[in-house]
Amino acid sequence: MNPPKTDARRRHDPDVRGFASDNYAGAHPEVLAALSLANGGHEVAYGGDVYTENLQRVLRSHFGATAEAYPVFNGTGANVLALQAVTDRWGAVICAESAHINVDEGGAPERMGGLKLLTVPTPDGKLTPELIDRQAWGFEDEHRAMPQVVSLTQSTELGTLYTPDEIRAICEHAHAHGMKVHVDGSRLANAAASLDVPMRTFTNAAGVDILSLGGTKNGALFGEAVVVINQDAVRRMNHLRKLSMQLASKMRFVSVQLEALFAKDLWLRNARHANEMARRLAEGVRTVPGVEILYPVRANAVFARLPHDVAERLRKRYRFYFWDEAAGHVRWVCSFDTTEEDVDGFLTALKEETAR
Repeated sequence: MNPPKTDARRRHDPDVRGFASDNYAGAHPEVLAALSLANGGHEVAYGGDVYTENLQRVLRSHFGATAEAYPVFNGTGANVLALQAVTDRWGAVICAESAHINVDEGGAPERMGGLKLLTVPTPDGKLTPELIDRQAWGFEDEHRAMPQVVSLTQSTELGTLYTPDEIRAICEHAHAHGMKVHVDGSRLANAAASLDVPMRTFTNAAGVDILSLGGTKNGALFGEAVVVINQDAVRRMNHLRKLSMQLASKMRFVSVQLEALFAKDLWLRNARHANEMARRLAEGVRTVPGVEILYPVRANAVFARLPHDVAERLRKRYRFYFWDEAAGHVRWVCSFDTTEEDVDGFLTALKEETAR
């Protein structure tokens, strides 16, 4: 059958590969097939559709029988919505200084969510009960924003992972102080694949109250979900999602993508592959003189230090970002569609540039 006719034209080179972000990858073919299945005919808007209804069943199989999913457009929207849902207007959020909500969301938690972020420096992107206590004080001090939520990122912005026991200890500590626990799970699948445990092991089973569940970085075209695990922790999520500009009118096209990822094992296959490619990359990088890997490679990202001139030349051949340009730190991210040939080609280019 001939493909549908369109006046759009391909305006990029599909053979160009890079290691800048898993957001650079396209959509997984199985996700695109799901979108096609959901297209055609009329279906109820604003989340009243059969795909969003079924998504509840799918995600409850991962996050418990009381979990409720609220599909949204993007990760920043998911984080801001989730954090608003578990704070009062005078509330504050404790997070790592390196957290995405602090450094990569354009001030959205503060400006759009009205949230005060209480940050803590961490050596590896991970919070601990002891680090949380640096900001978990002054609950009755009217002159200080009240700490009400601890926000974790799994996997962290530095590619490190919390173990289930570490998250459980944080949840117990936070709850003992009357605080809730949020997980930014834009790469939750990569964490589960690396730890080789179900996602529930370090979310609902560990005591997490609310979750931002990622889809885009793991093969979706667009779309994430806020998953409410503790129903007693939130109020009027439907109203808050609309108020936060995250209510999709044609929600079936968000929900069916998440169904394609999470109904069976596509989420895990994609994450395992991306992680494996990152490990392959790290193993190759360790043989290159003058290049140092900065953090343990546990998920799909490799952080390294290399000479600035080498990085600049290499960036002309493969896209990637400086993480800390002054220090010579870079980040390389692998995706569900990264191939062994991509990794090996990059390593060859890295060796060539360091040898110049």
